[in-house]
Amino acid sequence: MAVKRPDRLSDYGLNSERLLMREFGPKEDEPAKFETELGDLENRLMLSTIEKAVAWAQGSSIWPDTFGLACCAIEMMSIVSSRYDVARFGAEVFRNSPRQADLLIVSGRLSHKMAAPFRQIYDQMLEPKWVIAMGACASSGGMFNNYAVLQSVDKVVPVDIYIPGCPPRPEAVLEGIVRLQEKIKAGVPPAYEIRKTGEG
Repeated sequence: MAVKRPDRLSDYGLNSERLLMREFGPKEDEPAKFETELGDLENRLMLSTIEKAVAWAQGSSIWPDTFGLACCAIEMMSIVSSRYDVARFGAEVFRNSPRQADLLIVSGRLSHKMAAPFRQIYDQMLEPKWVIAMGACASSGGMFNNYAVLQSVDKVVPVDIYIPGCPPRPEAVLEGIVRLQEKIKAGVPPAYEIRKTGEG
């Protein structure tokens, strides 16, 4: 007798917001696209395409670069603590060299003087690479609407995920990393392949 497998990730006991809020899905009684793609990935991995297997591996082993600029960096540092434990999502290996990292978390305001070294660090990262703009200052300049601060880091590098807040809590940073992992596993190309720098 065949045993029916659960159709939804929430049936496995996962209780994240995007799994429980059904209004974002196709219908109330149907699983969402994200669930159908990843629901039984472990069983389908050998029958999957190489592209999906590589995307799953890339999304499950993100190595962020330590690039703290201001107060947001304190919140970013706390995600590796035992309270938040970003290791659960496979993104705990913060690297001190851009040549060993594939995720650049820009945490804080970026001054015009720092823009050129920032771009050099981004260029030294190996592809594929992703960028998270953490906080209001990195995303839009925040309260620093003046000549010294760059009004959004996407004028220098293409950004994949924006995290709002001033500063955003560690839970928001984890949410941004999870959303980035979902994009990677779904096959969405990095931002530098979709648009040029400065297009937002």
